[in-house]
Amino acid sequence: MKSSVELDSGESVPRGDDPDQLGHDNAPDRASEQARVDGRIFVYRQYDVGHAVDLARTCELLATSSPDRSGHSSGGAQASQIAVVPVTVPLPSEPHKVGTRLLPSTCSARIFDFAVVSLRIELQLPADMPWSEFADSGNRVDLVRDLAPVLDGHLKTLIEQIGPAIKRAQLAPVTEDYVVFRIDALRDGVGHPLDTNRLVDQDMVLLLLDEHRPLAPEALHELLPHRFSYFADDLALLTWNNALVVEPDAKNSSVQDVLEFANAQLLELRVYDAILDLELPKMVARINAARGRSGYRVGRRFAPLLGQLQSLVGNASETVERIENSLRVTDDVYLARIYAAALEVFRGRAWRTGIDRKLATLRETYKMLNLEAQAARSEVLELTVVGLILVELVLAVLQR
Repeated sequence: MKSSVELDSGESVPRGDDPDQLGHDNAPDRASEQARVDGRIFVYRQYDVGHAVDLARTCELLATSSPDRSGHSSGGAQASQIAVVPVTVPLPSEPHKVGTRLLPSTCSARIFDFAVVSLRIELQLPADMPWSEFADSGNRVDLVRDLAPVLDGHLKTLIEQIGPAIKRAQLAPVTEDYVVFRIDALRDGVGHPLDTNRLVDQDMVLLLLDEHRPLAPEALHELLPHRFSYFADDLALLTWNNALVVEPDAKNSSVQDVLEFANAQLLELRVYDAILDLELPKMVARINAARGRSGYRVGRRFAPLLGQLQSLVGNASETVERIENSLRVTDDVYLARIYAAALEVFRGRAWRTGIDRKLATLRETYKMLNLEAQAARSEVLELTVVGLILVELVLAVLQR
C-alpha cells in the first residue's frame, strides 16, 4: 500500500510545484536515446448499450466464457471502493499487424452495471525494444481503421449473448477510445534498470503526441501537465487520447483500471448530455402543441408532458449520480491523484456542469407548466363558483 488517504473523485490535482509532476526537463541527458523497454499496448473502445445491465444475469448468460467478477487486479481491489464490480470476460483473439510486425494479442470485455461495455485489445511487443521503436509502434496503432471493426464485431456478438440482461437496450452513437502504452521493464543501454525520472517530457513527445520535433517548454507544460511517480521505477503520464504507464509488476494493472473507469464515466456523461440536447427542442414543440390543443380538459393538457419531464429528469439525475459514485479511490494516494487528474483531463466536471444546467432548465419547465396547469384549474374553479352564485341569485329572484 503506497499511502492512506481519501480523495473525492471530483477533486483535481494541479501540476503546481509537485516534483512528481514536473517533467524533469533539466535532466542532464536524454535517457530515451539509450532506453530499452519490455512493453505492451492496450487499446480500449467503450460503448453505451442501454440504461443498465443486470450483472448477475450477465454472468449466467456468459457462464461458458468464464466471466470474472473478482474486482481489479493487484492493488486495485484494496485501494478503491467499487459500488458494483463489473464483469470481465475473455474474447476470441488473433494477431494484429502493427507496421511491419504481426503482434500477438488478447481481447477481453468489461461490462459495467451502468450499461457501458469496455472492449480491450492487448498487443504484446517484442522484448528489449529501443525506445524509438517502441514509440514508433505506438504511433502505428490505427484504432479507427484497423482495430475498431474488430471491436465492433466483438460487441455485436456480445450484445446478442447478454441481450436479456440489458435494460432498455439501445446502442448509443457515441463511443470512447483510449490507448495505454504499458512498460513492464525499463533498462538502460547496458541492461541496468533505469529510473523513470530519467525520462523527460521531451522523451514522451514522440510516443504520446506523435511529434517528431522538440516542443517549446510552454507547449510541454500545456500538453503534458499530468505526470505522477511514487517509486523510482513507476510512472503515469496522462493525455486526452492516451497514457504512458510504467509499472514493474506485470500483474498490477490498477492504474489502467482507474483510467478505464474514468473513460467509462466520461462516456456516460457524454451520452446523457446528447440525450438532453435532443430532448430540449422536442419538449418545446410538445409544449406548443399542448397549448394549441382544443377540446381537452382544462388544466389536464400538460399532464402527459409533466409525466415525461419528471421521468426524464429523474432517470438522468439517478444515472449520473450512480456513475459518479461507481468508483471511489480511498487507500492509495498515488491512484487517487491519477484518478482525479484523469477526470480533469477528460473534462468530466465540465460535462457534468452542462448536464446540470440542462436538467435545471427541464426542472424550471416542469415548474412553469405545473403552475400554469394549477392556474388554469383555479380559474375554472373560480368561474364555477361565480356561476353557482349567479344561479342562486336567479333562483332567489324567481322565487319572489
